[in-house]
Amino acid sequence: MLGKLEVPARLSGKLFAEGRFIAGEGGRLPVYNPARGEVIGDIAIATPGEIAATVAAAVAAWRPWARQPARMRAEALHTLGRLILDDAAGMAELMTLEQGKPFNEALGEIRKLAEACHFYAEEAVRVHGEVIPNDQPGFQSLVLREAIGVVAAITPWNYPAELVGWKLCAAVAAGCPVIIKPSEFTPFTALHIAEKTLQAGIPPGVVSVLTGDGASVGQALVDHPDIPKIAFTGSSRTGLRIQQSCPSIKRLSLELGGNCPLLVTRHADLPQAVQGAVRRSFRNMGQICIAINRIYVERTVYADFLAQFAAATRQLVIGDGLLHPAADLGAMAQAAPLQNTRQHLQDALDKGARLIAGGAAPQGEAFAKGLFFQPSIVADCTAQMLVMREETFGPLVGVAPFDHLGEAIALANDTPYGLAAYAYTQDLQEIHRCAAELDVGNVAINHVDAGIMNAPYGGRKQSGIGVEHGREGLLEYFQFKHVRLRHGVGA
Repeated sequence: MLGKLEVPARLSGKLFAEGRFIAGEGGRLPVYNPARGEVIGDIAIATPGEIAATVAAAVAAWRPWARQPARMRAEALHTLGRLILDDAAGMAELMTLEQGKPFNEALGEIRKLAEACHFYAEEAVRVHGEVIPNDQPGFQSLVLREAIGVVAAITPWNYPAELVGWKLCAAVAAGCPVIIKPSEFTPFTALHIAEKTLQAGIPPGVVSVLTGDGASVGQALVDHPDIPKIAFTGSSRTGLRIQQSCPSIKRLSLELGGNCPLLVTRHADLPQAVQGAVRRSFRNMGQICIAINRIYVERTVYADFLAQFAAATRQLVIGDGLLHPAADLGAMAQAAPLQNTRQHLQDALDKGARLIAGGAAPQGEAFAKGLFFQPSIVADCTAQMLVMREETFGPLVGVAPFDHLGEAIALANDTPYGLAAYAYTQDLQEIHRCAAELDVGNVAINHVDAGIMNAPYGGRKQSGIGVEHGREGLLEYFQFKHVRLRHGVGA
């Protein structure tokens, strides 16, 4: 697998518009392998003219695509899913090359992308309207669901395939053309997906990819009057900026940041809780909106939990994701979250926290040029520490004790975020209390996988609006029409 640069070489400087790859006319941005600090290719910054032409092509494609029988859209998505699975290893290698996560983890993400294709293919043929009873005879009310129009999908670098897939597949299933603006740090995965849509026979203009930075290309899509919906995954700060900057009323789906808590009570299966804490705190180097940022442990089991958590964390294997495909952790994807991790760690130590695992970059020549950091745990944390209040988005977690469950729930809810929360307890009353009182969009109890494809996934408060996944995620791409018909029968 080493040194495979064929896809970046082939797609460097390209945009995907009107059903074909074109050489971008704008300036170039380099793309790096974060594990090695090496340039693997470059992207073109889409120009205003290229953006305008791409939107125009998408608008032209909208009604013909929306009028196709749902079964045709479903068949196209099924074909896309099969093509992705057929090339899963190659797509995973490309993702590791530009994002840094280990190959095996990237492979799992590509398979989830294919799952999204097949799920929304099935949902496409289940979009049912309604017949509403009227208050007088001779009338009938129909509620129709119609594709909303062109969608701008602005996607991040932490899950560069899966988070494209959630938006692309739902939009295409609903009959909406989608223009993807991937992160400038991980653009080639999105361009490779676009190549698969071409092979799947999805018509020109239905899927497009415009590369570049968010401030120019992303904002131009937000501003465009012919784009009625924005689907964005990223930071709460950027999501708020998108919401405030829309020049006209637009439908928004914003999946934003989190500061996710884990609660561990004395009734928990402690080894199971430790395993979950390790997985969800450090998977993808903590670069995930639903990562565990802070852990609250009942005081009677606090010391035991810390000892087991630190020991399990020290066993994690870090490595170049291509050289060590089965490593637990790879490089961080970019420098900014690494710097944030260091800042939050130092803040916690300065305010009295104890470092019980990690705390520095791994040693050795293999790590010298990459963005690596050891998974790190700080204990005895207080609410004043940044690690307990802000989203670190890196391999750092803070731990604090609590004395009763009400205290832990209050601490968990004391945040402007509301994406996900986790709890470990075998006590039935505690289970139901956590489910009822944790003020988040997703609660996972006795495990840490807060989302599944066929259930709605979204946040509360500053963690976003709208949902992805499930039937509800598909309905985000429709507008509703009430048709009241006077037919006269029975009048």
